[in-house]
Amino acid sequence: MKIHEYTIILEPDEEGQGYTVSVPALPGCVTQGKTLEEAIEMAKDAIELYLSVLRDRGEPIPGDVQTAKVQVAA
Repeated sequence: MKIHEYTIILEPDEEGQGYTVSVPALPGCVTQGKTLEEAIEMAKDAIELYLSVLRDRGEPIPGDVQTAKVQVAA
């Protein structure tokens, strides 16, 4: 089985009770976890499920998105 690598975005929730995780390359692939470690594990599970659904439908598996950091004065 091929290994895929995806960028995930980890955002602390507003009450400080955990993290919301999104996967930019996989629209709608969002999960959460109470700790950073749990959020990352939940992201892995969500990505695996998302890719499994794509395979079952015969749809292509997308690659990761390009990411970059920029600096701006504020």
